[in-house]
Formats: sequence, C-alpha cells, structure tokens
Amino acid sequence: MKKFLSVFSAVIFFLLIATLWWGWSLQKEVLRLKANERSIEVNGKVIEFANAFITIVLRAEGEVDFEDRLKLENMVRDIGDKEIFDVWSAIPESTSENVAQKRVLDLLEILIGKISTRQAGE
Repeated sequence: MKKFLSVFSAVIFFLLIATLWWGWSLQKEVLRLKANERSIEVNGKVIEFANAFITIVLRAEGEVDFEDRLKLENMVRDIGDKEIFDVWSAIPESTSENVAQKRVLDLLEILIGKISTRQAGE
C-alpha cells in the first residue's frame, strides 16, 4: 500500500508539473497570437492610410480640402504609431515646397518600412 501511495504521488506530481508547463506554453502562444493579430490590424491601417494619402494628396489636382485633411489626420491617429504621426505632423509645418516634398517622401518611406517590418515578423 505504501509503494502504491508513493507511485500514485509521483504520478500526480508529474501530471501537475506537466499541466503547469502546458498551461504556460499555451499562455505564451496566446500572447504571440494576440501580438500577431495587433500587428495585422495595424498593418491594415497603415496600408489603408497609404492608399488614402496617395489618392487624396498625391493625385490631387489642387489644394486638399479641410475634410480630406481631417480624414487623413484621423487615420494617422488611429494607426497609433508615434513615428508616423510625427512625420505626418511635420508636413504642414514645412517652410517651402521642397521641404514639404521631402517630408512626404519621408512619410511614404516610413509607411512602406512599417508594412515591410510587419510582414517580415509574421
């Protein structure tokens, strides 16, 4: 009976350790999947903003109206990326057309970089 109790205790202890390890592994996987999900969500927002920016700003025949600028501003804020927001915010503060064009190129470069980085991580 004593031997049976020892074996039974050892099995229970092993099962407890295995269950804890399995639970820890599952928790790590859930966190990884949530991070991937967030990355995919942000990636979609970056692509959507880049598309809108090209359509509204780069293809504009004249000056971009207030509603379109507000739409783009809200899209940038919704992305939640400080680097993109900072470059976006610097465009209207440009002192010349050449500076504004450089900042637009910087913004497009950052957007492409963000998309590429997120794609590589998936």
